[in-house]
Amino acid sequence: MAHFDSHFAPYLRCFQSRTRSVENAARQYLHGLFQSSRRNMECMAETVAESGYQQLHHMLSESHWDRREVRRQLVADANDHFGYASGLLIDESGFAKKGELSAGVARQWNGRLGKTDNCQVGVFAAVARDGVASLVDTELYLPSAWSNDAARCEAAGVPEDRRAFRTKGEIALELVRRLRRDGLRFSFVAFDGGYGHLPWLLRELDGERETFLAEVHSDQAIFLDDPAPAIPDSGSSKGRAPSRLRTDASPASVAAWAAAQPAAQWRRLSIRGGEKGEVIADYLTQRVWVWDGKSPSAHRWHLLVRREMDGTTLKFCLSNTKPGASLRRLAEMQAARHFVERSFEDAKSACGMADYQVRRWQAWHHHMALVMIATMFLAKERLAHRDTADLLSCRDLVEIMRHKLPLKIVTDEDLAASIANRHTRRRRAMDSAYRRQQEMHSASNCNAI
Repeated sequence: MAHFDSHFAPYLRCFQSRTRSVENAARQYLHGLFQSSRRNMECMAETVAESGYQQLHHMLSESHWDRREVRRQLVADANDHFGYASGLLIDESGFAKKGELSAGVARQWNGRLGKTDNCQVGVFAAVARDGVASLVDTELYLPSAWSNDAARCEAAGVPEDRRAFRTKGEIALELVRRLRRDGLRFSFVAFDGGYGHLPWLLRELDGERETFLAEVHSDQAIFLDDPAPAIPDSGSSKGRAPSRLRTDASPASVAAWAAAQPAAQWRRLSIRGGEKGEVIADYLTQRVWVWDGKSPSAHRWHLLVRREMDGTTLKFCLSNTKPGASLRRLAEMQAARHFVERSFEDAKSACGMADYQVRRWQAWHHHMALVMIATMFLAKERLAHRDTADLLSCRDLVEIMRHKLPLKIVTDEDLAASIANRHTRRRRAMDSAYRRQQEMHSASNCNAI
């Protein structure tokens, strides 16, 4: 608990203003993320000592504390405990939701469920080092149907400067830029094919001298020699002069190139240890040229191909890291991608990342900011105890927190009071629903007359 108090202390200023402080409610919410069986405010209010539903609701949904300062403190913590050698991992996560009122909700791809469903989607950034990862920033994706509906955005509290439609790739680039602007130290950026197939994103990062490793689709076109794009001579004074860049070189897909390589070219590497043994795969690498058909010149980058030992699964990656980078370095950068998924698993299972019950834009981002404070604490503890408890997991730490944190319900009287408070809230909700229903019926009758 002393470690948690010292971890949370630098964040206190984020929850204070000239007229009011919500730091106690924020601390109770963090306790609830560890303690509650379900991490929504109603369950937290019944579990966390001295907490109240209204105080938690006000802190999360109404109070305008500065989550930008939370991000900056997360950056400071990440720099202290992860360091420059860490990777910045970009990925998205979906959260199943019913109805149409929650900010950004729509029928869209939910990777967690593996299908298109009614959900919200956030784009996240995580730092990772030595098998430990922690989320440090996020932005809720707003589908075009929302961006084109000002009234809907207003009702969900979407700020005016966030209503213009932005693709997930544009959000990802913004996350990288603002984390770098806030001083986050990382050696490379990694993301999957959902972002790697965007040529403009790779060009932007390369132009800003950010080292990246991007998974790409199997049909990604490559050239083994510089395609030297140029505008061809017209060859005639008649007709319109050519204006589009062209090349005489023939591209190949990364899948076709990999299939044509002899068995002797593949190298088997053990990248890291795991609970089920070493993580071993076969790798190919080649310096290739990549041209998107629009840029004035092609880029020469690394191609990395990873093949699972059974030969059934291949992954293809492009990287702009230094020309002399070793195969092992490229393989380790690609393997780091695994830990953003682990960071989602830890945040959801240990800290209730997906358990929120809020609708408005601000409340969603406030919940995620508090989840990131909690996951950063877990990551710091795991890194600090590497030499003495190398198998320490997020689940272990949450069990310790649950054992140490005081509970709201201890006596029979506490239980009776908790049930009575729950019934009071349910009664108020029912009364409110009946009033709204009656008002709708009254309005309908007036229109009929």
